[in-house]
Amino acid sequence: MKTILIAGPTASGKSALALRLAERLNGTIVNADSMQIYRDLRIITARPTPADEARVPHLLYGHVDAAVNYSVGRWCEDARAALTDVAAAGRLPILVGGTGLYFKALTQGLSHVPPTPPEIRATVRARCDAEGSEALHAELMRRDPAVAERLRPGDRMRIARALEVLEATGRSLADWHRDGMPAILDPDRAVKLFLQVDRAELARRIGVRFDAMLAEGALEEVRALAARNLDPMLPAMKAHGVPWLIRHLRGEISLAEAAEGGKRDTRHYTKRQVTWFRNQMPGWRWVEPEAGEAMALDAVSENSA
Repeated sequence: MKTILIAGPTASGKSALALRLAERLNGTIVNADSMQIYRDLRIITARPTPADEARVPHLLYGHVDAAVNYSVGRWCEDARAALTDVAAAGRLPILVGGTGLYFKALTQGLSHVPPTPPEIRATVRARCDAEGSEALHAELMRRDPAVAERLRPGDRMRIARALEVLEATGRSLADWHRDGMPAILDPDRAVKLFLQVDRAELARRIGVRFDAMLAEGALEEVRALAARNLDPMLPAMKAHGVPWLIRHLRGEISLAEAAEGGKRDTRHYTKRQVTWFRNQMPGWRWVEPEAGEAMALDAVSENSA
């Protein structure tokens, strides 16, 4: 099956490119962004608007509640089902997003780790809150040094995850990585584009977009999310801008300070996105957003020949 994959840093124009291509190629857009899957976060994650969604079919957007600790494995299962539906409809799948691990799992496969019982997850996270991630990292270093050496002492989420798996299964996360699910797509048969934007221009776009999200109601969206009193370690609670806006709502900082913090975090994240893709995803075509449409159309024609 022909497929177009569009990745790139936040605010690089991925969604707009996907929409143009979907309209020209009878495509269905499938979300590959780990924050845009949450229904609670339409504005603050810059999900496609209802008007955009009405122009072409969109799948896997806003289909998960913020209380769910959604994983890359769950996304693979959902993406596999979505691609089956797209193929049955005779449409071209266009996967778009900024989550590199989703694309890696899609094209290279994923290790299979069994679900962690909720009681073990709750215990480990309570310990992380009480003792701090550095203490748990030291414990992980004693019990599972192969995994601990790959993690920063401040990386709470991954440290907690490694300990949860160890407690639940008695096996290292590294051991589970040897057994996994196969790739969903053959990367050699897909058109793979990574949108690259000049750093200064990308910073400008991030600032403009964050201000626009605030004008569109992002603060009220975050207020509603905060009112649910969810676990702050859940992925949805860490979406760019959310922690800063929650601090503002608590009266700790001004709205201007919250906005600048959200913009700064997003800028730092885009640097990591670019570095990760450059190191982890060889074989992608790096292209400026303005040239992405023509390159994708040419590549689809080549694949069809």
